[in-house]
Amino acid sequence: MPIVETLGPEIKSRPAPEVPARTPSTALHKHGRLPAPVLEWNAEVERETAHLYERIKNVVPAVEWPFFAPAVKAINDLKKQRNAVILAHNYQTPEIYNCVADFVGDSLQLAREATKVDADVIVQCGVHFMAETAKILNPSKTVLIPDLRAGCSLAASITGDDVRLIRERFPGVPIVTYVNTSAEVKAESDICCTSSNAVEVVESLGAERVIMLPDEYLAKYVASQTKVKVIAWKGHCEVHERFTADELRLVRESDPSVQIIAHPECPPDVIAEADFTGSTAHMIDFVRKRRPKRVVMVTECSMADNVAAELPDVEFVRPCNLCPHMKRITLPKIVDSLVNMTEEVVVDPAIAERARRAVERMIYLKS
Repeated sequence: MPIVETLGPEIKSRPAPEVPARTPSTALHKHGRLPAPVLEWNAEVERETAHLYERIKNVVPAVEWPFFAPAVKAINDLKKQRNAVILAHNYQTPEIYNCVADFVGDSLQLAREATKVDADVIVQCGVHFMAETAKILNPSKTVLIPDLRAGCSLAASITGDDVRLIRERFPGVPIVTYVNTSAEVKAESDICCTSSNAVEVVESLGAERVIMLPDEYLAKYVASQTKVKVIAWKGHCEVHERFTADELRLVRESDPSVQIIAHPECPPDVIAEADFTGSTAHMIDFVRKRRPKRVVMVTECSMADNVAAELPDVEFVRPCNLCPHMKRITLPKIVDSLVNMTEEVVVDPAIAERARRAVERMIYLKS
C-alpha cells in the first residue's frame, strides 16, 4: 500500500469545533420576512402535489403523504416568491430530494450546479461545508442552510491551523483537500477533490507524493488506484466508518448473487468485500445501468430510498447507516428558512477568495 504516512492527533493544533459559530445575518434585512404559510392537508394541496407523490410512492406510504404534502407545496410556492433554488445532496430524504429540490447530486455535482444557478437565494439541503462551498462560488447571493447544526465529522476533524502545520512539516508537497472540509481548510489547500474525482485530481498534480486531507479511508482507496504516494490524515466519516466486512460477508452468504457497492469513505476491509466502489453519483449510475436484482448500497440510508423511488424493480438490501447531520434538514425547517431567511451562511471574503481558487481548480480541472 503506497500510503507513506497517516497523520493524526499528534500534529493537531487544537480541537475542531463541529458546529460553526452563528454570524450576524443580513439576509432578513435584505429580503424581508414572508407570511408563514398555512400547513394543512386539503383538496387543493392534494391536487397540486399529486404528481410529486407519484415520484416517491414506492418508498413513502400513502398514509404519510398528507403530513409531507402541505410543506412540499409551501416550499415550492416560497421558492417562486424568493427567486430561490434548493440544492439537495443524495443523502436527503425522499420527500426533499424528489419533491422540493431543484438540483440533486453528490458534492461535486452540487458544486458545479452552484456555479450555474440564476437565483437570488440558494438553500442548501445538505451539511454546512456544502453551504459554505455554495457561498464561496456565489459571493453575491444569499445562501441559507435550514439547520446550522448540520455538520460533518470529517469537516470537524481538521482546521486551517492543522493544514499550516502540515505544510511546515512537508514543504513543497501539494495538498489535496476533500470538499468535506471548512472554507478555512479549503483556503489552505492547493486543490479540492470529491470522492468521484479524487484519483484524477491527485494524478493531475504530477507529483510523486501528495497530502490528502482529511479522510484516511478515501486516501487509502486513492492510493490503491494510483502510483502516487499518499500522505493521509486520520479523519473518518461517522456514517461510513461504522460498516464492517463481517456484516457484508453475512449478507453475501445469505444470497451470493447480491451486488455490494460501497463508498470509498468506508474502511479498506469493507471496500475489499464490495463488487464496486465509487462516489454516491457513481453508485447511482452503477445501479441505473446494471439494474441488479438485489443490491446493497454501503452508504447513507436515504440514498437507497431515493434510488429505489426511481427503480422499483431493484430490491435494496439494507444494512445502511443514517447521517444524524443530514437528517437535521427537514421540510418544516426548509419552510422556516424561506420564510425567515435562516440560517444565513457567511464566509469571510479573504478566506472565500483563497478557498475559491482550490474549488474552481477542481471544477475546471479538465479545462
